[in-house]
Amino acid sequence: MFKKKSLKELIEELRANENVIHWNEIEPREAKTMPMPDKVDQKISDAFKKRGIEQLYTHQYDAFQAVNRHENIVAVTPTASGKTLCYNLPVLQSIVEDPSNRALYLFPTKALAQDQKSELNEMIDEMDLDIKSYTYDGDTAPNIRQVVRKAGHIVITNPDMLHSAILPHHTKWVSLFENLKFIVIDELHTYRGIFGSHVANVIRRLKRICQFYGSNPVFICTSATIANPKELAEELTGTKMTLINNNGAPSGRKHFVFYNPPIVNKSLNIRKSATKEVNEFAKKFLKNNIQTIVFARSRVRVEIILSHIQELVKKELGSKSIRGYRGGYLPKQRREIERGLRNGDILGVVSTNALELGVDIGQLQVCVMTGYPGSVSSTWQQAGRAGRRHGEALILMVASSTPIDQYIVGHPEYFFDRNPESARINPNNLIILVDHIKCAAYELPFKNGDTFGDLEIEEILEFLTEERVLHQSGEKWYWMSDGFPAHNISLRSASQENVIIIDQTETANHKVIGEMDRFSAMTLLHDEAIYLHEGVQFQVELLDWEEKKAFVRQVDVEYFTDANLAVDLKVLEIDKEVNRVTSAIHYGDVTVNAMPTIFKKIKMSTFENIGSGPIHLPEEELHTSATWLDLNDQLKIETKTLEQLLVGISNVLKHVVPVLVMCDSNDVHVVPQIKATHSGLPTIYLYDRYPGGIGLADEIYKRVDEVIASAIILIKKCPCEDGCPSCIGNEIEARHAKDMSLSILNQLSN
Repeated sequence: MFKKKSLKELIEELRANENVIHWNEIEPREAKTMPMPDKVDQKISDAFKKRGIEQLYTHQYDAFQAVNRHENIVAVTPTASGKTLCYNLPVLQSIVEDPSNRALYLFPTKALAQDQKSELNEMIDEMDLDIKSYTYDGDTAPNIRQVVRKAGHIVITNPDMLHSAILPHHTKWVSLFENLKFIVIDELHTYRGIFGSHVANVIRRLKRICQFYGSNPVFICTSATIANPKELAEELTGTKMTLINNNGAPSGRKHFVFYNPPIVNKSLNIRKSATKEVNEFAKKFLKNNIQTIVFARSRVRVEIILSHIQELVKKELGSKSIRGYRGGYLPKQRREIERGLRNGDILGVVSTNALELGVDIGQLQVCVMTGYPGSVSSTWQQAGRAGRRHGEALILMVASSTPIDQYIVGHPEYFFDRNPESARINPNNLIILVDHIKCAAYELPFKNGDTFGDLEIEEILEFLTEERVLHQSGEKWYWMSDGFPAHNISLRSASQENVIIIDQTETANHKVIGEMDRFSAMTLLHDEAIYLHEGVQFQVELLDWEEKKAFVRQVDVEYFTDANLAVDLKVLEIDKEVNRVTSAIHYGDVTVNAMPTIFKKIKMSTFENIGSGPIHLPEEELHTSATWLDLNDQLKIETKTLEQLLVGISNVLKHVVPVLVMCDSNDVHVVPQIKATHSGLPTIYLYDRYPGGIGLADEIYKRVDEVIASAIILIKKCPCEDGCPSCIGNEIEARHAKDMSLSILNQLSN
């Protein structure tokens, strides 16, 4: 009979595994506390006592005192350190003192908003106070919406809802805006890149409306660990911030382990698939009844791992005890999975970074990461999901063969000794800015001399008047159209509309099972693509590009699909450049034409290519910013070899850049050209994947020598003989490909 092992026993077994590259043990930490402030109302402190809270952690205490001094704050402490009290305590105290006071809570996802509402309402019930807190999102019933507008002391929502449903209809929210004392922004670190740039403009609009109604709310932000929380909070809110970072929360012992799968082909340095290793580890923990979370980098990978693990444990545990969790699942499904994890009905979950955020999923003992999550900050967020309440926990990162994973496991000091990355936003991206000025003009007319944030915008207002979007009358600019602009602007993607996924397996009952942004849909929802949802395979029977609908049907096949994107790139304008002896570095505006060309069918068990087919979709055009590296034409390398070398170097840069510039690997694309259209020289482009750019390419330009140096180190340290998937790839036919690649990179430095 199978004898179950404890986590302690499994940890000792793992210590003996020869593929463990690095073992970092994080000692338990005692709590640092302060007494409950005298100012706190007796009913509140009594309710806290019932929940076992008699004192505050140091960061909670300091946050309360700073907010009482009317300071805007950003509290930065690790996952599960009680950040929620940094805003709930001052907000509840303020409403007890004056029941007309109001607060607006912003969470990046609906899941998080729902989760926080439950916790807040439990607390309010125990206080026996008449404080009304409501969520206001797409799932809020119409009859409740009116109650929220009129009587909600605390309105909990997300930026999308604030942007499209609250601000455009501010006249229905007079009691909120006239009495708004606090704006809470939770999970601040998620507001980076395109999303953060949009949200900064939504907050400019929100502050403008508050000013109109005579309120001046205090901002309370909380964030996971990033390098520049104060700077990000100030950029996002346009207000001076006080940083609170003296974490007083306790934590249990954590084992943080780097695991590198064994090499299966020595000459090519090919390792055993990370996915297969993760499946085996997950199976071992789950069979021993140890609650486990597995993180994967993409939706497709989540579904592949999920179907494998369900298959491995269905006899012992039943497949329903292991669930998937990612963007695209419908809200009801997500709530059910979160509940199951909290109450222990669900033993394991496979997730994208959707569960990185603070959704309460109870105490998980093990976190397994399929590859490096892409940033130091994300890795610590995912690691924080294990051992949330004291107790011992294991975090296991299984490296893939990609250059970045091999770099991280080869340089553990880089990860453990390094500060997390800085989060970047660009609220003044012209495309984003103009969109939000339209929304702001719809909400309240602009007057001569008005600014937006601290920007002078008269030129933009005049341009919009010429375009007949605004109408100038006297000293004011008014919105002209009948419809309101917020409806057509998505905060989360560069493209305006999402593609809806419709399951037509049952002829009589077609149902929507998910959605996807347009850029992802080009390569994941084309005709004949295999789309995976909750471990179930669907084949795309038709992608109606005009109507933005993908019709899918359930299938059972032994493969998944992967699509290629053909990219053509032209330089529009050079803004900055540095000429070197053998190279030149440029930054400026480019236009990118992208078109999916073919898709491959890849066998699930062996990952071999078993077929392909064409994709017929229109070309998408993108105007953005880029940094590009030109080599002079003195290279004595045959054209075909040079092309292969540039592809190999681009592969390394694609993995190095997201580590140095805090972004997802999909945010920056790297494209080599053997003969660039504008110069005829061998060139490597690194461009922002968003219209107008969001500042990533500019950051690469500033740190270009650091980027090149990291690429050189990665290739040099790779143990392969002459190129492999962990560095420049193994498709280069020339001998000494590694040395030649290093020579080209050194040339870029000179």
